[in-house]
Amino acid sequence: MSEAQKKNPVDGGEHLKWLELVIQHVGSLRYGVVEIVVHDSHVIQIEKTERVRLEKSADKEK
Repeated sequence: MSEAQKKNPVDGGEHLKWLELVIQHVGSLRYGVVEIVVHDSHVIQIEKTERVRLEKSADKEK
């Protein structure tokens, strides 16, 4: 077993909380970034940056 697995085993239920949050954030985005911040092998923060893209109008292309 690696040191990372000893510190943060994946068989516990705690990892599911942050993983579910990441899945929710990704699912709610059309364009953007979901960033996971890790400290000492533990997820401590999840950041979501959403972008709004404007469609090109047909009038501007002429």
